[in-house]
Amino acid sequence: MTTTPPLDGKTAGRTDPVEDSTRSEREKMLAGEWFKYRAGPELADAQRVTKGTCQAINELYAADPAKATQMLTELLDECGPGLDFRPPFSIEYQERVRLGSNVFINTDFMVIGGGMVTIGDGVLIGPDARLYTPNHSVDLDLRRAGWEIGLPITIEDDVWLGGSVVICPGVTIGRGSIVGAGSVLTKDVPAGVVVGGNPAKVLREL
Repeated sequence: MTTTPPLDGKTAGRTDPVEDSTRSEREKMLAGEWFKYRAGPELADAQRVTKGTCQAINELYAADPAKATQMLTELLDECGPGLDFRPPFSIEYQERVRLGSNVFINTDFMVIGGGMVTIGDGVLIGPDARLYTPNHSVDLDLRRAGWEIGLPITIEDDVWLGGSVVICPGVTIGRGSIVGAGSVLTKDVPAGVVVGGNPAKVLREL
């Protein structure tokens, strides 16, 4: 996994990676701590189960979109009513994605990594959205050792993402904001603004 490190110090103040044989790497990931993503089988097993269910949902959609939507609702950690999506839909860890009510997700949606992704009510997500939660150490030895930390991504109520938007680890998008197509978000977005570009910048207030 390779993602763009956050540019606003979102890992500042977090403790350095520490070996702890008393807990699994999955437990560390779920606690929001540093973990070794290639150590032990449990993370790969969890990904395989989640991705397999996503594949089944995507294949079922053309024949029975209602059943596919029900399966997706049941897969996620939380999902409010009124979900409307278009396949393919891909996430790695089912318990790390939460959706509010009346969310629309267009085709080719992808979430990478074990950081918690929270998507609020009434959010509109354009096609080809990419949400990247993993962050690796800037220290080369730690990076070679496989340490990773999942930083949360939060999309607040009534946000609209244009097509091909990339959201980097640790970013929060404020309520009601609009993200232009092709934007790359490396920093938090305040509520009630339009942003665009790479890296995304505030273009105007709504």
